[in-house]
Amino acid sequence: MKLATIKDATRDGQLAVVSQDLKTAALADGIAATLQRALDDWSFHAPQLQDLSDLLNQGKAKHAFEFDPYQCMAPLPRAFQWADGSAYVNHVELVRKARNAELPASFWTDPLMYQGGSDDFLGPTDDALFASEDWGIDFEAEVAVIVEDVPMGATPPQAADQIRLLMLVNDWSLRNLVPAELAKGFGFFQSKPATAFSPVAVTPDELGSAWRDARLHLPIDCFWNGKQVGQAQAGDDMVFSFSQLIAHMAKTRRVRAGSIVGSGTVSNKDASRGYSCIAEVRALEMIKDGKASTPFMKFGDRIRIEMLDAAGKSIFGAIEQEVIANQI
Repeated sequence: MKLATIKDATRDGQLAVVSQDLKTAALADGIAATLQRALDDWSFHAPQLQDLSDLLNQGKAKHAFEFDPYQCMAPLPRAFQWADGSAYVNHVELVRKARNAELPASFWTDPLMYQGGSDDFLGPTDDALFASEDWGIDFEAEVAVIVEDVPMGATPPQAADQIRLLMLVNDWSLRNLVPAELAKGFGFFQSKPATAFSPVAVTPDELGSAWRDARLHLPIDCFWNGKQVGQAQAGDDMVFSFSQLIAHMAKTRRVRAGSIVGSGTVSNKDASRGYSCIAEVRALEMIKDGKASTPFMKFGDRIRIEMLDAAGKSIFGAIEQEVIANQI
């Protein structure tokens, strides 16, 4: 089942079911007005949404319409929680090595995670607004899951059972603001602006054998100004699975329905697969040449992030954004 949120006059949009081929959609207002409402009582709403999905894929859904990603908000336009991990330790290791910082051994056994702003997500085709190119504008291609209620103290297998949907992520970063914030010892804030998500969120069963071990085993494609710069395999080198990330969150508190959990930048040890963020290629340049030569993004630059199935068909639709100067 594939779900999206269509723009309307409200902050939370209208929940819609989307066909498997991403060509048609039908509003689910007779079932649940919003995705958060569906997640709040998933066991009741999911079967009804699945029935509508079946009708849509058979061409029998009433009031079906052409699906347009440009009319989409993020699947959850705002969420009760957005927690982003760093499951690909290779990424952290490269960035630290570039500045001659040793990677603590604990990074391989205890996940890194930060809590980002979740009150204002970007839709998949929304412009990304920034006040200055000097901030070091960078994209970050990731995978994320949305969970149902997870009890405090849940084990990884228990956490895995609560994963309801998957999405793609562009977790924008402002790299030149990061050092000063981290030096304060209190984590990211201004350096992590609004995050963007794919047009569609999908249930794990849509992914077939590509979804296993609470990891998504498919490449994530990144195109910067039309040029493919990354095709990292999301299932490889993911040290911490989504079930482990969720269990980490739930160690001392409950995790409520509608919480979004990110994988962190998808990163492979095989550098021939390119990169999922500019910081990583700059780190490789620093290690090799002693200086970074790839610039960060400029106003007018565009990024496209997408994932295709084994048949070459888009699963989540594409995140397609342009970097724009914010005008106050």
